[in-house]
Amino acid sequence: MKTNRRQFISSLSMLAAGSAMPLSAFSFGKPEKLKVVLVGTGIRGNLFWGKRLSEHYSDILEFVGLCDINPGRLAFSKKNLGLSCPTFTDFEQMVKETAPDVVIVTTRDSNHHEFIIKGLNMGCDVISEKPLTIDEFKAQAVIDAERRSGKKLIIGFNARWVPYNTKVKELLMDNTIGEITSVDHHYYLNTDHGASYFRRWHGLRQESGTLLVHKSTHHLDRLNWWIDSDPEEVYAYGSLDHYGLSGPYRGDNCRTCPHKNECRFFWDITESEIDMRLYVDNEKHDGYIRDNCLFREEINIYDKMSLQVKYKSGAILNYSLIAYSPYEGWRVTINGTKGRIEAWVDIPYIDDLQESLGQNQEYERGSDTILVHKLWNDYEKVVVPRQGGGHGGGDPNMTDKIFRTPGVPDPYQRSAGVRDGAMSMLIGVAARKSIESGELVKIAELTDLEPRVKRLIT
Repeated sequence: MKTNRRQFISSLSMLAAGSAMPLSAFSFGKPEKLKVVLVGTGIRGNLFWGKRLSEHYSDILEFVGLCDINPGRLAFSKKNLGLSCPTFTDFEQMVKETAPDVVIVTTRDSNHHEFIIKGLNMGCDVISEKPLTIDEFKAQAVIDAERRSGKKLIIGFNARWVPYNTKVKELLMDNTIGEITSVDHHYYLNTDHGASYFRRWHGLRQESGTLLVHKSTHHLDRLNWWIDSDPEEVYAYGSLDHYGLSGPYRGDNCRTCPHKNECRFFWDITESEIDMRLYVDNEKHDGYIRDNCLFREEINIYDKMSLQVKYKSGAILNYSLIAYSPYEGWRVTINGTKGRIEAWVDIPYIDDLQESLGQNQEYERGSDTILVHKLWNDYEKVVVPRQGGGHGGGDPNMTDKIFRTPGVPDPYQRSAGVRDGAMSMLIGVAARKSIESGELVKIAELTDLEPRVKRLIT
């Protein structure tokens, strides 16, 4: 199904607002390709938005500009993506010269607000990587900019589009376990993926807002969507126990570290062609080191976090994130007035136990399981087939919705706009404030968004 520019832009406002309220159409009338620009040409800009859109949607859109502060990274990205568009180090110049319909923002988290606001102010719709931004002041500025501009912002929450997560949402919408009363969600980052955040700019709270914002906003948005209510109050604990100053070794970077033969966290960036070409070759332009030491003194985020959230609906969430687990995965338990739902991804002992008992043939055939346990009944297994594509099918499902079928109604309300982006990252901001102050933090005190009992007005 092809979509011309007018059809796409007419549906974009509805997409950003979910299915809550239809908004008026935009007034573009030429059936031509959508004009897209991208700012921020790191790994996410290259391998997700850049590659995916240039390879799978070239029939309906075209990149008319790339922007980054690093000219070497820009040159590599243009070649890597196979594009012929001009490149810019000045964002406003790019927008003025290329007149895009849509701006895609994949910069560092601390700069998201800057380019979202400029894009909206210059008459463009905007798609931004999560998180919306890193603090409440920047969030309010984005909220205000969208209101003023009459344009729309979409946040790339691909986790909503994973079939497994969508099935949990469907069960909840069908009132399978009644009204949600409490949720326990635990996320485990291993010593490969988890450690990687501390090598990069993510290890600095002034750039990422801590993992409570950068990483947890992914999980917290999914929880807000499942619970179907806005967060109201947050209390949290957190500390840096494993990385940073806690480490036994210290060096300038992994490549030159004198401890590379004894440090279990040594990472040889020279084995990654994309990282060498994208980052190492271009360090001379901006000084950014991709294989930084995990134990450098400047790291100021948490690697262990636990928080409790009270929702406007009355539901209570217990959430934790650890960045040095032996394995990578997550599990969630959702309790309701009629029973409970249990779901998990990549928990090895659960999968191994099911296989040893001969209870997981579905898993071996490429499916995953959700357990539904109603009061006074035996539990039931709900089998969900796996889907190919990035992030368990979430990536292609999300981009197909944005670019190919934006006007098709979605009963699961998976599309995310500025309010969704704000409510998820504000939980992280509130948790950070609670850790620092030792006090409970109210979401309503952070921006002018008033928490609702229901996430969307229906």
